[in-house]
Amino acid sequence: MNEEFDQAIQALEHDLLEMASRAELMFVRAMDSLSRLDQSLAQEVVEADDKVDRLDARIEEKCLDLLSKSDPGGVDLRVVGAALKMITDIERVGDLSVDISRAAISIDRELGASDVVDLPRIAEIARSMFHQSIEAYVRQDRAAITNVLANEGIVDGLFLEIRGQIHDLMRRHPDDVVTLSLLMIALHDIERVADHAVNIAERVLTMIER
Repeated sequence: MNEEFDQAIQALEHDLLEMASRAELMFVRAMDSLSRLDQSLAQEVVEADDKVDRLDARIEEKCLDLLSKSDPGGVDLRVVGAALKMITDIERVGDLSVDISRAAISIDRELGASDVVDLPRIAEIARSMFHQSIEAYVRQDRAAITNVLANEGIVDGLFLEIRGQIHDLMRRHPDDVVTLSLLMIALHDIERVADHAVNIAERVLTMIER
């Protein structure tokens, strides 16, 4: 029975890693589609969301099944409980990637430009935070958690800086307000990805410390 349960935990972690990997790839491709204003790539990101949603449902079902069989005081219960909460954040990263891709499509249709502010800079930090938060879960790595939490302030600072730049561009170039508004939406989406990474890291820290 213990061996069967351990195998179920391993299968759960495998699915969670696949879901997180797909969500991270969606985010990378969404940012690529925004930088290049590539509608075809953006549409691929939109379509990829279905797979992440299916994994979300499958992992939730597995978690609930394992929780019903777990020792209430066992370590495995904490691992499963953390996974059940994490998939909500991972699923949201996929959703935010779709939103960024749709912004890219809209900007391209507006014949606008996406390189007037440095969104890739803040996006790369957010992506790294998300990746490290998942690694922290797999390895129960406090150092990875520390890195994620430390980068939160950097992202917040860049968010305010870039938001200010967009506001300034709106004042100076009112004809571009639609494109700039779409870039503002994308900026908020990127910042939210970092927030979800922090959520995951904090949940993993709670799991480790209990």
